[in-house]
Amino acid sequence: MSAALTPDSWDEIAPARSVWLITLADLALLLVGFFVLLQAHREADRARLFAGLRNGFGVEAPAPIDPMAVARARVDGYAPGSADADLAATIAWARDVARDKRTAITITGSTAPTGDVDPRTGSAAILAADRARTVAAALVAQRAVSPDRLILRIAPGHRRAVTLSVGFAGDPELQAGDPQ
Repeated sequence: MSAALTPDSWDEIAPARSVWLITLADLALLLVGFFVLLQAHREADRARLFAGLRNGFGVEAPAPIDPMAVARARVDGYAPGSADADLAATIAWARDVARDKRTAITITGSTAPTGDVDPRTGSAAILAADRARTVAAALVAQRAVSPDRLILRIAPGHRRAVTLSVGFAGDPELQAGDPQ
């Protein structure tokens, strides 16, 4: 007469494999599945694929990082409340530093700490934005830099100037949504 297997006797039976080995095998299969997914979507839009993976895991997309500045120029000589300045030297400088298509130029408009405001609105931030926009428009109009390589910032309350910083932004093909 054979003994029936009851729930009380289950503890007496030793498992054939260790529990950690099964967990390791599960992890390995998940990794293989993940890499098969990546390989299968090799021709797909990688930016959308990675965005979907980030969304699936509840991770927010990283904020864009400004290029690290390797050269700077400054436009001085602004009258209080004015966004007009002589930009001839700035355009020549930008044309020279922007020859490398992997660079971007950050244009930061600023105003003096006191009394330097937009005459129509009384806002220092609007005047700083006008100064940055005026410089950017001149660079694009003179074909010194492509508009997609310009980053505009404002910093009201620093000095009556516009600062231009050129930095390495990466390969344009990779920036178009093909992360490595």
